[in-house]
Amino acid sequence: MTDHPRRVTRALLSVSDKTGLIEFAKALAAHDVELVSTGGTAKAIAAAGLKVKDVSDLTGFPEMMDGRVKTLHPKVHGGLLAIRNNKEHAEAMKAHGIAPIDLLVVNLYPFEATVDKGAGFEDCIENIDIGGPAMIRAAAKNHDDVAVVVEAEDYKAVLDELAANNGATTLKLRRRLAAKAYARTAAYDAAISNWFNRQLEIDAPDFRAFGGRLIQSLRYGENPHQTAAFYATPDKRPGVSTARQLQGKELSYNNINDTDAAYECIAEFDAKRTAACVIVKHANPCGVAEGANLVDAYRKALACDSTSAFGGIIAMNRPLDADTAREITKIFTEVIIAPDASEEAIAIIGGKKNLRLLLAGSLPDPRAPGLTAKTVGGGLLVQSRDNAVVDDMTFKVVTKRAPTDAEMRDLKFAFRVAKHVKSNTIIYAKDLATVGIGAGQMSRVDSARIAARKAQDAANELKLAEPLTKGSVVASDAFFPFADGMLACIEAGATAVVQPGGSMRDDEVIKAADEHGIAMVFTGTRHFRH
Repeated sequence: MTDHPRRVTRALLSVSDKTGLIEFAKALAAHDVELVSTGGTAKAIAAAGLKVKDVSDLTGFPEMMDGRVKTLHPKVHGGLLAIRNNKEHAEAMKAHGIAPIDLLVVNLYPFEATVDKGAGFEDCIENIDIGGPAMIRAAAKNHDDVAVVVEAEDYKAVLDELAANNGATTLKLRRRLAAKAYARTAAYDAAISNWFNRQLEIDAPDFRAFGGRLIQSLRYGENPHQTAAFYATPDKRPGVSTARQLQGKELSYNNINDTDAAYECIAEFDAKRTAACVIVKHANPCGVAEGANLVDAYRKALACDSTSAFGGIIAMNRPLDADTAREITKIFTEVIIAPDASEEAIAIIGGKKNLRLLLAGSLPDPRAPGLTAKTVGGGLLVQSRDNAVVDDMTFKVVTKRAPTDAEMRDLKFAFRVAKHVKSNTIIYAKDLATVGIGAGQMSRVDSARIAARKAQDAANELKLAEPLTKGSVVASDAFFPFADGMLACIEAGATAVVQPGGSMRDDEVIKAADEHGIAMVFTGTRHFRH
């Protein structure tokens, strides 16, 4: 690929976001570039004392239909699409008085921002850009001759090339800008189509598109031989994608994945009701607890599995305070994420230069609708977010013995956690803290036994006479297909069980619970997490 320089003699600028516009226009004018513009952009350029031609003077037609029609004209698209060294194209331009446009600068109507503000249907429709995407795609297609800029971040790159190449751009830059331009219009159209589907309550549209804006390139993916990057979608959900990182090393792919898992789990715990802490390792909680305050919740969560917590991710549902910060820094932790933090807490965490501290501003709404996506070979699995929450469920007692008030409190706690642990899931809980977690096993019996084994290990470390599963409650993310899984939980010391129910053998499981004097409730809601 040669440099294939193309001198910029005429630029068309039409921007919604005018950040950096005047400085850029002045720099173009200094390179003797003729400026053509539209509407408010033209007024802003003219107000800065620069000479600018209105696009209506170029086309011979006024803007009309409330600005819906202004750039959809052969003198605009011909100037963008004409191949400069094509004789027939050159003759057509001459015959029809079409002047070449060598640089297009367009950022689109703020559709995504309009939706974010909760605007009504008609306002959202009016913020769908038509002429902008059409011009962007035209200029990008003809990138051999035309440079296209879709955001202010690329102004400097263009100006640097004009300065280095006597007012010309290189093919390398034009191709890079063209690729970005197509990605931008694709993401824009994805946002529009997904909004339409939500408005029309279409769960499975014939075509599904997703788009995102680069947050950061990552050093590697799950493993060093994999490439990776992190993108923000139009779904402005508080969490790792919106958080402000105050300190620490750059987040890795695994850090981001684990931090998201931790923050989604902590969002189940209403900060007005209780302080809560979640510790995550490899996308699974290894300790979760409620407490009188954050440091109390953290200590209880850590006690569940302090071995796995080493090098883990910690999420808080309230602003991080100094006492909790001091306690956390006693062991190695990768990431802390919270809605906010006190200045003293920030200073304490600052003593651990590699510890990342993220402040998300608020908690995500666990009830909010949304989509999740997962790739499979040659396909994309898309589903609605699991937004079922414990507070909206009816816990139906199915055994002869009903849970005590303390058991019911812990059952609800355990089922909150079960939603965020990989299937098959077994959660032992006591006094609003996990005391044993079994995750991701092929057999629910194995999950029950692994969780009990971890509880025994924790008891040994804490020098307790017996594991905390004795007198605990247990939650299962899905039904027990046989009584054996529940019996393993009873053997570990559980006195009450919460599960979705729905098995062909529910009666057998209920009978076994009654035989052991165990209380059991059904939720009717399953929480598989693969």
